[in-house]
Amino acid sequence: MEKIIEATFSIFSVSAIRYFVLAGIPFALFYLLMPAKLGKFKIQQKTATKKDFVREVWHSMQSTLVFSIIAAGLVFTPRHQYTRIYTHINDFPIWYMGVALLLSLIIHDTYFYWMHRLLHHKRLFRLTHLVHHKSTNPSPWTSYSFHILEAITEGLVLVPIVLLLPMHPLTILLFTVTGFIINVYGHLGYEIMPKWFRFTWAFETLNTSVHHNLHHSKFKGNYGLYFRIWDRVMGTEHPDYVKEYDRLQYRRFNQKSQEERNQKGDRNN
Repeated sequence: MEKIIEATFSIFSVSAIRYFVLAGIPFALFYLLMPAKLGKFKIQQKTATKKDFVREVWHSMQSTLVFSIIAAGLVFTPRHQYTRIYTHINDFPIWYMGVALLLSLIIHDTYFYWMHRLLHHKRLFRLTHLVHHKSTNPSPWTSYSFHILEAITEGLVLVPIVLLLPMHPLTILLFTVTGFIINVYGHLGYEIMPKWFRFTWAFETLNTSVHHNLHHSKFKGNYGLYFRIWDRVMGTEHPDYVKEYDRLQYRRFNQKSQEERNQKGDRNN
């Protein structure tokens, strides 16, 4: 039992540091250091308050503790024998770690989509998911801001992943870090995708910050986490998504083009 507590504390400490670094850096850049210069990237023009940020960090630390308990329970208890977690890195080819990471993200996205739709049921929403949706204008701190019951449900995605896929602890770490970075981007409140992204297969497949921001502002549709696939298949993608994405990108890049033309004119004069 003592070993489990130590493992939980270690995982929580690392995860908390990861949260404050990976969410804190973009928060500092977009919300503290350069909000005026990056204003054309902002999805909603209103801003969240300090009270919102404090609430989000508080709930995120609770969620981080829940995730740490689940991870420690899977990796450092006798239940480890029922999973496909392997500890010798050479048990599988190194390239397999990348395959396992991709497959784990696909499993997570599927799990999240259906869990997320369930949490939007009227009764369950008020009981759990409302905490996350108090952030109608999300920020990087929103990424783990869940009711404790939702955090348990979110964290349990590790169970089907380690039951279905051979996973090295390093791959599990990469899964949690990759998922969190994407989550921070989804809640950033700013769209940072380059202009060329709009005309690629990736735009048709992957979520963007605009995609998830619409979910927070409209409370309906856009339930996917990493991909647009389930929303498109099930008809739950917000009908204004592409229009809103194009509107923001038009504002971003036309304004930039106009600024460049003005600078060029000043130099010629």
